[in-house]
Amino acid sequence: MKKVTPVVVSIAMLAAMATLLLWTNHPAEVKAHCQVPCGIYDDPARIQQLREDSMTIEKAIHAIGELSGKNDATSINQATRWIMTKEEHASHIIKVVSEYFLTQKVKAAAGAERNAYLDSLADHHAVMVAAMKCKQVPEPASVEALNAAITKLATHYPDKK
Repeated sequence: MKKVTPVVVSIAMLAAMATLLLWTNHPAEVKAHCQVPCGIYDDPARIQQLREDSMTIEKAIHAIGELSGKNDATSINQATRWIMTKEEHASHIIKVVSEYFLTQKVKAAAGAERNAYLDSLADHHAVMVAAMKCKQVPEPASVEALNAAITKLATHYPDKK
């Protein structure tokens, strides 16, 4: 039989306290956050999140344009940071569309509803492609296309408040 040391007891107590804190200090607002069938969805919040990501991409592309051609260390550093930020937010858009909307919200349909399903798939795909284009082409036109795609996608998820 193994002897329980004070270190093991301390670790167990810390784990128990952390669990208790997580259970008692939960946020008042719950948002969809996982891929379990919990049924907790806030589609307008996800659309707003996509718009915020797009605004960040737009700001990053503007900053990259201003910094391009400058060869001092600070400008190169800032351009690199803006590029990384642009990439992160474009990837986040793709992740939200694929892992939240496509896997949890879009349901396959047959018969008369098939065309609406295909249109919905096309609108979701358009957002992901536009986000990818923002990664490839850091120009204002790529963000305009992304914003248009998000606006069209939002029609599938009206705010019911």
